[in-house]
Amino acid sequence: MKPDNMMWVISIAFFILLMGSNSCSKKNEPISYQIERDNDGNFFKTVTIGTQVWMAENLKSTKYRNGDPIPNMGDEATWRSQYLQDNTAIGGYCWYNDGTGYKKSYGGFYNWYAVNDSRQIAPPGWHVPTDVEWTTLENYLITNGYNYDGTKTEDKIAKAMASTTDWLASTNPGSIGNSDYPVVRNKSGFTAIPGGYRNYDGAFLNVGISDDWWSTAADTAGVAWFRNLYNSYSDLYRDTYPKSAGFSVRCIRD
Repeated sequence: MKPDNMMWVISIAFFILLMGSNSCSKKNEPISYQIERDNDGNFFKTVTIGTQVWMAENLKSTKYRNGDPIPNMGDEATWRSQYLQDNTAIGGYCWYNDGTGYKKSYGGFYNWYAVNDSRQIAPPGWHVPTDVEWTTLENYLITNGYNYDGTKTEDKIAKAMASTTDWLASTNPGSIGNSDYPVVRNKSGFTAIPGGYRNYDGAFLNVGISDDWWSTAADTAGVAWFRNLYNSYSDLYRDTYPKSAGFSVRCIRD
């Protein structure tokens, strides 16, 4: 091969290598988190996903936006008393196992009446997501390469929303609890932690198994729409549940 041709081949090879290196660096860029404060002055992380900005951890506030306290219903009997009281129930919250030890990791569990209170549970500039806003997040992740298998149809985004720790194991392919597809884990930066929830009867359930969040959308009397990640699922699940249950809250920027 002539020297001139050799230099041309080397130049092209270097260009391809450089472009590949740049492409990889963009693909593996660290997720950028910002810091904000809630109604109690607690700091929380935020993350941009598509056109939306989400809390990257569960709400911990014990106050409404105007400073009024959200009633602490840690006592099991008090919590249970709100069940089937749709017209008279009041907003309330609790911590896992009625203590503050899990506040930092799990955040608070709030009944839907606290979510729906006109005093607003979200800090200024934020709100509890509507069911449509949850769907917007889901569709963005599906169509932008966050499915565990790289497809862009169907909902397989759970692993990309889940934290790297604390989830119980599962053998289902692509599920959060399966160690397969490790590069997809929390790819979105949403960082879901499996703190479970508090049932309407007062029982604490599903630690290590699920993270459950309210939307603002009521369905029929006594139930509202929520979203859920489950250790043995590969999708972001949508369903209704009694409003007196205690679910986590993820706020979205106005």
